[in-house]
Amino acid sequence: MATAVETLGKLERRITISFPVAEVRTEVEKRLKVQARTAKAPGFRPGKVPMKMVAAQYGYQIENDVMNDKVGRAFNDAANENNLRVAGFPNIQPQPDSAEGTMSFVATFEVYPEVVIGDLSTVEIETVKADVSEAEIDKTIEILRKQRVHFHTKGESGEHGDGGSAVAENGDRVTVDFVGSIDDVEFPGGKADDYSFVLGEGRMLPEFEAATIGLKVGEAKTFPLAFPEDYHGKDVAGKTASFTITLKKLEWAHLPEVDAEFAKSLGVADGDIAKMREDIKVNLEREVAGRVKARNKEAVMDTLVKTATLDVPNSLISQDTERLAEMTRQDMAQRGMDVKSMPFPPELFLEKAERRVRLGLILSQLVGDNKLQATAEQVKAQVEDFAQSYEDPREVLKYYYSDRIV
Repeated sequence: MATAVETLGKLERRITISFPVAEVRTEVEKRLKVQARTAKAPGFRPGKVPMKMVAAQYGYQIENDVMNDKVGRAFNDAANENNLRVAGFPNIQPQPDSAEGTMSFVATFEVYPEVVIGDLSTVEIETVKADVSEAEIDKTIEILRKQRVHFHTKGESGEHGDGGSAVAENGDRVTVDFVGSIDDVEFPGGKADDYSFVLGEGRMLPEFEAATIGLKVGEAKTFPLAFPEDYHGKDVAGKTASFTITLKKLEWAHLPEVDAEFAKSLGVADGDIAKMREDIKVNLEREVAGRVKARNKEAVMDTLVKTATLDVPNSLISQDTERLAEMTRQDMAQRGMDVKSMPFPPELFLEKAERRVRLGLILSQLVGDNKLQATAEQVKAQVEDFAQSYEDPREVLKYYYSDRIV
């Protein structure tokens, strides 16, 4: 039996559920008898364990199961009878002042809100578009060349030349020994041997790179280096150190020529450079189209949030906050980070969770109001577009179509 629904707030509701204790006892005894058929205990054959021992071993768990089943069923029945769309999970607590012979529980919960979507016919949305130019293709080729860079000793003649003057310049890879001190005392992390980096990539502090430029192999230089106030090493942050650096090895970067061999390294079997550029263009267009679509989609979502009016259930926000925190935890763990002792405060995810829930409710309302459903052609187009990003699109299509969902 359930009492009338009480309204506690815009979305919060409360129901009191009651049922006879005798019903619980009857059901517990029934389940204990079923359990007794297979119960085991030392000194007894299976199914021959005395009922008192069965009750002592399984009674507590079975009683909990019966209570959960009866309360859950009674709550669902009450929600259905009152046409309530329950959002999230109810908070069900026992009521201590139950009438004699009855058990009572108070269920506090939220319901889904009414979603009012404004007049979208008058809304203007600024969309973006982008085309792939020859300049973008050239830029991508340069990136691909840099990914395939190889280094040669600077100043030594070889198949690709000598790299020019044997002096350290931006773009060169240098191998150095260095030692740093503050007030004539070496500090942890301030010394290294055979340390390599490429000048101009920004891996080292600007003063360090500036001191290296112009050196020849075997030369050393001492220079001051002021660590920024926000430097990750707290012991040296905001302090000025004296460094001595010795150049041990100097190499120049040779980028591969854009020729047939380069095209073959990118998967163009016959080495046709024109085909290589066309493949790059197609891939860039797909990437740009995806980014433009995401940008325009975000603009649409922002507009829907602004035009729709609704109260968002706190229970759904809380669930999504926990979900986002867990997703972040798993992602960081997969990246090799130790997250066991790392805190994940809910407030970090609260704003994003609230927006996600709000959008979900708005979109659900729009889908229902307009009876929207993806057609087989739309699903097929989506799968085929997705498959093109893989090396062998046919295998991807085969995988998806074998499911027969599409």
